[in-house]
Parts: sequence; structure tokens; C-alpha cells
Amino acid sequence: MRVLVTGLSTYWAGRVAQALEQRPEVEVVVGVDTRDPSLPLERTEFVRADSSYSILSRIVCAARIDTVVHSHLVVDSTQTSGRRLHEINVIGTMNLLAAAGAAGSPVRRVVLKSSALVYGSNSRDPAFFREEMTRTSPPRTAVERSLLEVEGFLRDFAEDNPHVTVTLLRFANVLGDDIETPISKALRRPVVPEILGFDPRVQFVHEDDVVGALVHAATDDVPGIYNVAGDGCQPWSEVCAIVRKRRVPLPPVLTDLAVEPLRLLRVLDLPPETLLFLRYGRVVDNSRYKRAGFVYRYTSAGAVESFAQGLRLAGTIGDKHPAYRYQREVEDFFRHSPAVVRDR
Repeated sequence: MRVLVTGLSTYWAGRVAQALEQRPEVEVVVGVDTRDPSLPLERTEFVRADSSYSILSRIVCAARIDTVVHSHLVVDSTQTSGRRLHEINVIGTMNLLAAAGAAGSPVRRVVLKSSALVYGSNSRDPAFFREEMTRTSPPRTAVERSLLEVEGFLRDFAEDNPHVTVTLLRFANVLGDDIETPISKALRRPVVPEILGFDPRVQFVHEDDVVGALVHAATDDVPGIYNVAGDGCQPWSEVCAIVRKRRVPLPPVLTDLAVEPLRLLRVLDLPPETLLFLRYGRVVDNSRYKRAGFVYRYTSAGAVESFAQGLRLAGTIGDKHPAYRYQREVEDFFRHSPAVVRDR
């Protein structure tokens, strides 16, 4: 296998590249991004490219890439501007699929990391979403609109390229020691927000299961759309109790306006899509991916328990990970210098 991973500076792409490096069937791993990698990598080749991925066609052909893992979709509207979000999610995906589907392209497998945000959060939602279901209300945020647009491009690509195995993974909200999401940042604060009068059913997936799900799709033929989430769900109040945090209510009316001053002061940085989640919740059916052979390590409650243990441990011993800084000259030495003794 010769694999291309997008967004190598991101946590997910770095973790996936690390996992693929350990697979004996993976001969080459190439990562592209505008920024340096944020995790140490042993044999992944890093190529600096613009966020629109205009150079991908040349990379795919030159490295004879047969598998593409597209993990670089923005799912948090507070991370970047609307224009930048559109460039990364929509334009970047268009160029990636154009490179994968070009005449003579060696690509035979495409994996795309999406989000359960495509289902939205609404009072009319079903008890759980299956993959063939659609959202019950129009998208309200730029992130949701961009994800739906990206999935439309992927469906068209799959129809036009039946020789390529296309896998779309929709992930529930993620919890873990090392990943930061709007929900995990809120749960790390001394008091946790809730919306007055609402106690929604919520569902999570552990960060290790996210990496495992992406690697499973990259190394096995599992075409189609799959929800990825831990078994079960819990009310938001129970999640807060497990992490031992007090709750502070937000007004149920004009919630966005009430939160805006807190956003500006960086006291509470909850994007609109997360506020909808805290109001109505969201639960997805994860059985299809289990039937495709993926085995979860954590239930949804197990992901919350693991996160809570990590919080308590961090409060006792502090940050457990040393900082990593990418230096190309150092990395080139370890990878290519004849002076370095390598295991055979």
C-alpha cells in the first residue's frame, strides 16, 4: 500500500500516519499540509502544500498513491473564518477528488473523515440516525453546509469512479486526553454549560477508536457510508456528573446572543452547532460499521469515563506529553542518513 494522508499537521492525520507506519503492508506514507507535522513520525514523507491541494495530482502520480485518507475537514466553526473553512473543506476536497479521479490515476481507495454534524440537532430528530437518513431541518451553520457539500462531491465521485472503493465515516463527538473539541474544552472548565430546561441524550467516540476506524477503512475494503460512535448514550447531566463538574445554565431563549460576550472574552467558546447539540443532543446507529468488521475499544460511556480519568490524572501530574517540534533537517537525518543504524 502507498498512502496519502491530508492535513498532516492536524492531530488526526498525525495519529493515522503513525498507525499506518506500523502496518507491514503499508510501503509508503506521504502527508501533505500547509504547516509542519505536530506529532513525531518515523517514515512518513512530509510535503508542504497549499490548503487547496492544487499539487495533489502531481504527488499522486509521482508516488503512485493507491489509497487516500482525507482527514482534514474543519468541523468547528470557531477554528477559522467562513471563507477559510470553505477553502479547506470544499475547495480542498474538490481538488483531492479531481486528483484521485484523473485519467491514469493509481488511486483505488478513498477514505473521508466526516462528522455526525451532517444530521444536525433538532427537536424533530429520531431516537437515532441511520446512515440512509437525512437531517430533519435545513443546515444552520457554515460547517454543516460545507460538510453536506463535501459529501455530495464524494457521492458523485463514487458514481463516476466505480473502480475506486469510497468510504465515508461520520464521527460522533470525540473525547480523549489529547484532542480538543468544543465539548472537551467545555468539560475541562471549572463549570460546564447547559441550556436551561434541556438535558439532551448525547453520544461520544473515544479518540483511539477514531484512529482505529480510519485505519480500518484505509486497509480494508469497506465501501459505503458509516456512522462511528461508541455504543449507548447518556444524558448531558450524567456526563457532567462523571467528570465531576458543576453545571451553569444558559438561557433557552436567544442563547447565541447570551453566549457572544463570553466568546469575545474567551470564557466560553461554543460554536452555534455545539449549542444546538447541547439543546437537542444527537445519537447515531453504529451497527453498520461493526458489521463491516470494526471492533470498538470503548462504549460511549467508556469514552466519558476514560476522559474523566485523564482529567483527574492531569490535575495530579500535569501534562504527560513532551512538546514536539518538527525540524526538517533532523527528520531527514534520522530517515536517510547512512550513519543511522536501522532494524532490519
